[in-house]
Order: sequence, then structure tokens, then C-alpha cells
Amino acid sequence: MRLVQGETFNDLLRSARSEAFHLEVQDSYECPEDAELLRAFLDGEPDDYGWMSDWAGFVRELTANGVAVRRARVVTVPHVAWTRWGLEVAAVNIAAGEDIRYLPRHQIGASVGSDDWWLIDGRVVAYTVFDEAGTWQGAAVTDDPVLASRCCEIRDAVWGRATPRSEYVQTSQQ
Repeated sequence: MRLVQGETFNDLLRSARSEAFHLEVQDSYECPEDAELLRAFLDGEPDDYGWMSDWAGFVRELTANGVAVRRARVVTVPHVAWTRWGLEVAAVNIAAGEDIRYLPRHQIGASVGSDDWWLIDGRVVAYTVFDEAGTWQGAAVTDDPVLASRCCEIRDAVWGRATPRSEYVQTSQQ
């Protein structure tokens, strides 16, 4: 595996020809840079989501090139604060072209592991790497066909059972 960061990570996603799929299985991401944003959300303060503009632009770039950007979030119910905030922020991602779905952890039916990862075109896996403080450090990338095949199985199982965000927010107990 090799660690990719910053623009090299973006280039990895740009290498996708048909799909960039992201599996998220953590209930909370205690990133120091998000702490103030989460606090403001919990306090009911308005957010213009300007801090999301780079990611939203990047998603628009990928989708304009014909790449499906999909994200599945496996969440614990009842939702923790981070999940509630993530449900709100996801609207920005979706407006940019991402397809985001949610699956309650108790409905998985199979082991998905404890790592978040990206799957590029069903052949390259990029495992998310965080430091001890919760800050994103990049992704550990492999094109091992056994790992890619397992991630494809997990993607298909989770995606097939997950609910699109618009429906999920209407039916979930928050």
C-alpha cells in the first residue's frame, strides 16, 4: 500500500472512469477542524456551507466527466450528534452530484469492517487514514484484487440495502 495525500488523493479520484464509491462506517469523526462547525450546528447557528465549496466543486468536476460519486454511510440509531450534522451537510454534497445513502448499523446483515474506504472503478481501494487526533492524513491505496473484490461485495450489499438521504431523513428517528 502507498499513502496518498492532498492533490495526489484528488488525482486518484480523478482517475476514476465510472465510479468513486465511499463507504463510511464511523459514527463520529472527531476532526479538530470540524469541531467549531459541529458546535455551531448543535447550537442552531446558521451555516452558509462555504467551507464545502472546494469539495462540491470537485464532485461537480468528477460527475461532469461521467463518474458516479456515491457514498454509503452506516450509522448507529439513535444518531449521535455528528450523524445528525452529517445528514444536514450531505445536502451540499448531493446538490453537487453525489448520491448519498444511509443504512442503520443494525440492518447491515453482514460484516463491513471498521475502516472507511473509497473504491475506484471496483479495482482500487483507498483506506482512509486518520491520526490520533482524528485529522485526515490521506489514504492507504492498494490495487490488490482480493481486497478490491471484497470491497465490491461490501459495496453491493450495503448500497442495495441503504436508503437515499432524502427518504432517510423523512423516516429516521433523529
